[in-house]
Order: sequence, then C-alpha cells, then structure tokens
Amino acid sequence: MGSSPKMITDPSPIRVLTVDDHALIREGIGALISNQKDMRLVGEASNGREAIEQFRLHRPDVTLMDLQMPEMNGIDALIAIRSEFPQARIIVLTTYAGDTLCKRAMKAGAQAYLLKGNVRMDLLDTIRAARAGKKFIHAEVAAELASHAADDALSKREIEVLSLIAAGNSNKLIADQLSISEDTVKGHVKSILSKLGVNDRTHAVTVGLKRGIIEL
Repeated sequence: MGSSPKMITDPSPIRVLTVDDHALIREGIGALISNQKDMRLVGEASNGREAIEQFRLHRPDVTLMDLQMPEMNGIDALIAIRSEFPQARIIVLTTYAGDTLCKRAMKAGAQAYLLKGNVRMDLLDTIRAARAGKKFIHAEVAAELASHAADDALSKREIEVLSLIAAGNSNKLIADQLSISEDTVKGHVKSILSKLGVNDRTHAVTVGLKRGIIEL
C-alpha cells in the first residue's frame, strides 16, 4: 500500500509585522501568531517611523497597524508604506469604531479594519484573508459606517474649528487663530452642531472624537 498523497499547502508561512506603541499588545499578538503553523512574526515597531523602517527591512506579507501612536500615527505610516510598496497588505488594529477614522484608513489603502477588543476571535482569520487579498471591516465599524452614510461631512474648516473647541478655545480665540470673524466662527459652530446632530459644543467634541473626525 502506498502512502496517501499529502494535501498541498502553501509551504511559506505568512510573514507578519506588528506595529503598536504598547509592548503588551505586541507581545499578546506575538503569542497568538507563534501558535500558528502558517504564520511567523518577522518584526515589531512602536511608532509609524519605525513601521516604515521595519517594512523596508522585512517586506512582510501582512502588517498589523495601530492608529494612535507617538511621532507618526498609523494613517500617515500606512500612506507612506503604500506609496512605496503599493502591494502592501495592512490591517488596521484600533480601539476606535469611528466611521470617519475607518473611511480614512480604507481610503489610505488598509486591507482590513479590526477592533482590538476582537483580536482573539478575529485576528488570525483576518490575517489569512488579508494575505489572500480580501478586505474586511469589523461588524461594529460597518454598522457605524452605515448609520452615518447619509450624513453631511464636516468641511475642512469645520474640522479645524471643532479641533480648536476640543482644545478648550472660546469663539473669540478661535476667530483670532483662524483670522476670521467671531460671527463666522458662530456660523461654523452652528453648522457643526447640525451636521453632528448634537445640541452643544461639549457633545460635538465627544461625537467628533468617537467618530474619529478629530483627535486630541
């Protein structure tokens, strides 16, 4: 009796680079990957600049990219890597389900958008799917995208005004900083509240942060 033919599998493991400013998260992801026969962790980075260096060095199949990092954030790193390596497959890993943040990441060329709270359940399958060229958006984020699909987007100037409100500036200070009249600022604030469906400035800032329209 001859031995039965072995199943044909891809002999090369998926080479993964993980980018996060929290060492514990990198370690946790490393432990998950080390238990998989079809994956290998080839590099780690703690900010966007290191991510670009590590990508050039290792040319990973899949990169796991955090968004909120010091020195250079994940979106800027994603754009830089994709401009140099258009075939780069990058999974965004974040704590934020914000629809605006997700749109920015996907527009920048992310392959998938995954919440850190779902890493244990979804990460390994998402890495395999990304390597195969499939796109993935976590269900909670997809629901956020759908619920805001018909909303009017904030203009660039309105985002500037909202960022300055978040930093604790009064209308007068915002007017001074942007070299516009206080009445113009009031007009922008009124438009921001209307577009975000909120009644006051504090709530506008909360919603802006939650959706990823602004960052602190």
